[in-house]
Amino acid sequence: MSVRTAVKRVRREARVWSLVLKDPRTPRVSKVLLGAALAYLVSPVDLVPDFIPVLGQLDDLVIVRGLVRLAMRSIPREVVADCTEKACRQENGLPPIGVDQ
Repeated sequence: MSVRTAVKRVRREARVWSLVLKDPRTPRVSKVLLGAALAYLVSPVDLVPDFIPVLGQLDDLVIVRGLVRLAMRSIPREVVADCTEKACRQENGLPPIGVDQ
C-alpha cells in the first residue's frame, strides 16, 4: 500500500468517525469512547512518552485503535454503513443521498 493510499484511508476513517459522532442513532457510550480516542490522539500527555523510539508511537496506535474498536462494537451496523457511504460520497464530491441538484 502506498503512502497516498494510506493517507486516503485514514482521512476516510476520520470522516466516518466524525459522522458517526454526529449521528443521533449512535449510543452515548460509543460517542464517549470515540471522543476519548480523539482526545488521547491529540493530547500532549501519553502513557509512554513519544521520545522513546517505537514504543512512544506504538502506545498511541494501540490505545486509540482499542478505543475505536470498542466504540464500533456498540454502534449499529446500519449507522456505520450509512456514515461510510456519506463519507465516500463526500470524498468523491457527490451530493448527499436524497438531495436533488
